Amino acid sequence: MNAIQTIHAHRSIRQYTNQPISNQLLNKILKAGTRASTTGNMQVYSIIVTTKDDIKKALSPAHFNQPAITQAPVVLTFCADYNRFNKWCLQRKAEPGYNNFLSFITGATDALLAAQNVCIAAESEGLGICYFGTTTYNADQIIDILQLPKGVVPIATVTIGYPAENPDLTDRLPLEAVVHHETYQDYSTEDIEKIYSEKENNPVYQGFVKENNKETLAQVFTDIRYKKTDNEHFSQVLLNVLKTQGFL
Repeated sequence: MNAIQTIHAHRSIRQYTNQPISNQLLNKILKAGTRASTTGNMQVYSIIVTTKDDIKKALSPAHFNQPAITQAPVVLTFCADYNRFNKWCLQRKAEPGYNNFLSFITGATDALLAAQNVCIAAESEGLGICYFGTTTYNADQIIDILQLPKGVVPIATVTIGYPAENPDLTDRLPLEAVVHHETYQDYSTEDIEKIYSEKENNPVYQGFVKENNKETLAQVFTDIRYKKTDNEHFSQVLLNVLKTQGFL
């Protein structure tokens, strides 16, 4: 498949076979990750490759014990990383000024761009991937497990392996929901109704509403899946991590 076909065929794979990924193939995929766009060509990110069962098992609670973390042959943790760049600067008589929030955002952006390249490359080679947004929720735990030094913050986790399932494509909002031409066009009540109608009428999502005893799908998100109290708690965890790791 070409790149666009690969992207349109994306599925989150959470079940993997026991087939290992060769080092040659893994390095080919990681090399593709390093070809991602990066701010100022600084590449202020690192990728932690985890293949040992004991480390995957240690990481599992930080990802709320989702089975794919221990089942996948490879777990990749993408990190914003100024540790390496700062050391290079100091060794070359240059004073780094990257202990600030803007620099964290730069590193996080670089890390996510590399992660997306890796995901597309892996899928183009017949592998399955799953992106885990839980990384920033428990970044403090992951820092301890992976022994990340000051200046390094985990941003995203991706599992990779040969698929043991073939799930249906996940729905996406229509193009007009996310694309604005020239300037931002705010959404009217009618726009919101139109944009979310297909999702709300999907039997799968209607099942979510019924199972959780809610009136609307939006309430499943606000009251069950991504609650305000959880958002505030994990926000504080991440802010503390940024302070400890030298970005605030």
